[in-house]
Amino acid sequence: MIREALRLYGRYAEEFVEALHLCPWAASARRSGAADVRVLLEERPGSATDAVLADAAPALDVLILVYPRARAERRPWEREVAAVRERLGKTPAFALAAFHPDARPDPSTPARLVPFVRKSPDPTIQAIRFRALDAVRKRDDAGSRFVDPATVDLGTLLSGPPPAPPLHERVAAKNLAILRELGLGEAERILAAIHADRSRSYP
Repeated sequence: MIREALRLYGRYAEEFVEALHLCPWAASARRSGAADVRVLLEERPGSATDAVLADAAPALDVLILVYPRARAERRPWEREVAAVRERLGKTPAFALAAFHPDARPDPSTPARLVPFVRKSPDPTIQAIRFRALDAVRKRDDAGSRFVDPATVDLGTLLSGPPPAPPLHERVAAKNLAILRELGLGEAERILAAIHADRSRSYP
């Protein structure tokens, strides 16, 4: 099961996320050796999950935790991931995101499409070091500068361009544009082939 879970996640990462450029760090982290994928046989994230996150090598920027035995539906799975986030404490090294195989495409807004982009073959946790997120933010925000509110004219400041949206909103908006251009039907076809592979392989 571990070998198959790794293979299936690899298909999702390479054929969907990386091939369509849906993540700003996935491909570069994998190529540089700063990413790792682990399969955990817990039915819900527990002590093994906490240990893997606590013991992650400092060089790892992206850690993917795959749970092929998890049976939680998407909303309960998201609550499970939120519980892991709580256990990491007030100064966590990683930002966590919940991925789950049960998600239909909703292109009405960028945020509503996010669960579909995260439609991994198995329930999964994506852990990204905050330093990696900060590096992407700094790269995307190149040209911005610190403004001292004590010395700036408020009228001049308000007449300037609005601040850039948060990174997660920019990624979601870009992904919506990519999948609309590709066609949601084609995106569904790619994911359906991977999920059908899972159904054949695990029994």
